[in-house]
Amino acid sequence: MNRRANNASTATNLLQEDYVRTHIASGPTQKKEGRTKRPDQNYLPKSAESPFGGFPKDYVVPSKKLNNKKFQPSLTKQQQVLERTANFKRKQTGTGGMCSSKFKGKSKAKPKKPISGAFKRRRIPKTEFRRFYDRGDLPIAIDHRGTGNQICWKVDIEKLDYHHYLPIFFDGLREKEEPYRFLAVQGSFDLLEKGNTKILPTIPQLIIPIKTALNTRDPEIICTLLKVLQTLVESGEMIGEALVPYYRQILPVFNLFKNKNANQGDSIEYAQRKRINLGDLIEETLQILEENGGEDAFINIKYMIPVYESYVLN
Repeated sequence: MNRRANNASTATNLLQEDYVRTHIASGPTQKKEGRTKRPDQNYLPKSAESPFGGFPKDYVVPSKKLNNKKFQPSLTKQQQVLERTANFKRKQTGTGGMCSSKFKGKSKAKPKKPISGAFKRRRIPKTEFRRFYDRGDLPIAIDHRGTGNQICWKVDIEKLDYHHYLPIFFDGLREKEEPYRFLAVQGSFDLLEKGNTKILPTIPQLIIPIKTALNTRDPEIICTLLKVLQTLVESGEMIGEALVPYYRQILPVFNLFKNKNANQGDSIEYAQRKRINLGDLIEETLQILEENGGEDAFINIKYMIPVYESYVLN
């Protein structure tokens, strides 16, 4: 019951985390003093701003440094030779003609080990949810309330075509901008809460949005998707068993981030309370998949994640 209560406010928690990260944790924002961009794409110092616009394109800014060679007095040949000799002695480096076999030159720098980039964030593809929402094809709007925002549905949710709308909302789970992210996350939970028997036939259409969101390798997006996936499995009968054939598309990223836990030592890790610890959330999701996936669930999970231990059998 606690997990369901937390999932219901997942979208609101994302807004709170953004506010803490931008206004409290990072401190007050400071204005950067430097250069301003003019309409004609010329960059001018603030002290040189003019109401008449920027400098013309053919204008050459005079350099402050003067070429000292033009102002040097002419030297005699003897002085020039002495100056070249002094410069040569100052620049002398190395062994000066040593021919000993014991001499060791400078050691070459060892090449750096290549980085695989397995945990590196990938580019987030554009979502169909944003396109449909900007076009006005989704019957939703934000209902601003004192305790937290909610979605105002303009139609009855139970009368919606889940084959059309549920994949669109799942596709928007990889959004990171507002209001798209809030609407997609909260809308997915609302649809799963009142879907009943309409959810099971849409499982094949949800695999591609789930796989695309996982392949972004973004911890924030993965945590949000895992919470929605847990609600999806528990929202109806046979849904966990229907996901078993698609474990090969879903579980590779689980295997990659399964041990992504922060070792805090004796300090407090608030990610556990907020349910944003990626390693613990993946373990919790695997247990729910095994519990609701039937007899073949553990074998398929073990095939994709060899280090996983059974939650039901143990």
